[in-house]
Amino acid sequence: MTIDDQELLVDGTPVARYVLAPDLDATHGPRPYLHPVRTLAGTRVTDALPADHVWHLGASLAVQDVNGTNLWGGRTYVRDLGYTWRADHGRIVHAGWNHRSTDRLDHLLHWCDPTGAVLLTERRTLAAAAVPEQADAAGRDRDGAPSSAPARGGAWRLDVDSVLTAPADRDVVLGSPATNGRPGGAGYGGFFWRAVAGEPPEVFTATRAGEETVNGCADPWLAMTGRSPEGGAYTLVFSGLGPGDRWFVRTTMYPGVCVAFAFARTATIPAGTSRRNHYRVVVADGTLTSHTAAALADLR
Repeated sequence: MTIDDQELLVDGTPVARYVLAPDLDATHGPRPYLHPVRTLAGTRVTDALPADHVWHLGASLAVQDVNGTNLWGGRTYVRDLGYTWRADHGRIVHAGWNHRSTDRLDHLLHWCDPTGAVLLTERRTLAAAAVPEQADAAGRDRDGAPSSAPARGGAWRLDVDSVLTAPADRDVVLGSPATNGRPGGAGYGGFFWRAVAGEPPEVFTATRAGEETVNGCADPWLAMTGRSPEGGAYTLVFSGLGPGDRWFVRTTMYPGVCVAFAFARTATIPAGTSRRNHYRVVVADGTLTSHTAAALADLR
């Protein structure tokens, strides 16, 4: 950890490190991110700077097209040209604390273009808390077989509140490779979780299963079950789609889940207004059932 990094704890157990000011090349889309994130039993469930997509940074907010600035990292998708290296990379920077404690972080951020000019301001709060014991410890999986119980400690939840505010004098348009012409459901950009898995994980909602059917859907919650390269099984239960948002999901190319702001069409934050989102990820040991995942997603 650097002096700027913050650590989130649940009942004294370290569960996540918040890297506040990463020293990264501009092409990686520098931004605050959570990594490593772990289950209560210590299983790592995020990846950062992976060889396949080095600009994937654990759990973070990132958008590839913010009024023409790439705040995702990597090559920019350009209509009729495809992915192209451009000098359009900005960065998301910490601008001041409102609150810091071992279970809640509240700070201000600036989303900046390549010159450092502020495109958006953000107030972001991250909170970590224990989850009550699973509502269906003896639940059944989608095939009727018993679910594997958590290794120990149950589960915890991460809540992320984000308020993105546009300048008073201009609209801000959020786009993605899909809105810039890329086919194949590549509408990524938003709250993105790069998971880690020794083999392709499974992904499902209450009514769908598999990358092809889940990607692009707007179901209220989504779960990913996987196993870390070190061997621990885990389940992640995501919720928090806002109006117009969709799930962007990958399991075969790499393991990742995104609350996508511009999956099929651009999203606009009108001048002087704010976009408010609340994301929740329940992080559990073991492979949980659809029934249990639904109960966890419904926690208040």
